Amino acid sequence: MKAAGLFLMLFAVYGCTGKPYAVEPAAEADSAPTQRVYVVGHGWHVGVVVAADELNPSIPGLKERFGEAGYYELGWGDEGFYQASEITAGVTLRAIVWSKGTVMHVVALPVSPDNYFAGSDVVDTCLTAEGADSLIKYLSNSFARDANNNLVELQRGIYGDSQFYKGEGRYHLLNTSNKWTAKALKSAGMEISPTFKLMADSVLAFVEENREACVR
Repeated sequence: MKAAGLFLMLFAVYGCTGKPYAVEPAAEADSAPTQRVYVVGHGWHVGVVVAADELNPSIPGLKERFGEAGYYELGWGDEGFYQASEITAGVTLRAIVWSKGTVMHVVALPVSPDNYFAGSDVVDTCLTAEGADSLIKYLSNSFARDANNNLVELQRGIYGDSQFYKGEGRYHLLNTSNKWTAKALKSAGMEISPTFKLMADSVLAFVEENREACVR
C-alpha cells in the first residue's frame, strides 16, 4: 500500500512538472468569452487550433513560413515518434523511455477547422481575452529558439501545408502530446487538471462538457 501511495504521489508530482509549463491567466480576468479556440481529434492525439492573426504577433516566424493562413493547428510530441514514417513498437517505446527531444507540428489551415477536418472530431470553446493571451504565451513557449531567437525548422509536416519545429521540454509517459493540449487548455483559463489527461478522448470530452459560447 505504501509503495502504491508513493507511486501515485510521484505520478502526480512528476506529471505536473514537465516543460512546457502551463501559463496562469491574469488573476483579475473577468472579460466576456469572445475568442474561439478549437481542439481536433486525430485518433491517438489531439491538436489545438487558433486563428493565425492571434498567434503571428508572438511568433512572426510562422507568418514568414506560411503566409496568409487563416488558422494554425499546433501539436507537440516526441521528435522520433511524431516524425516517423511508420509507427512501430520500437518507435513508441523510445518515445516513452528514451526521448531525445520534442517537436512542434504546425499546419496552416486556409479555412476553419470544422471544414478542413470534416472527417475528424472537432470541438470548440470561447476564451476571455486574458485566457487567450495566456494560451498564446503557452504556445509560444512550446517552441525552442536558436541563439538569435528564431524558430528552428526541421522537416516538412505530416499533412497539408505543415512544418515541424524543434520544441521545448521532454516527452515521456507522464508528459505526452495529449497532456500538452490539456496544459494549453489550463493556460486558456479552463479548470482542467492535466495530470491524468493522457488520452485524446478524455481531452475532447472535457472540452465538450465545459465549452463556453462566444459572446458577440
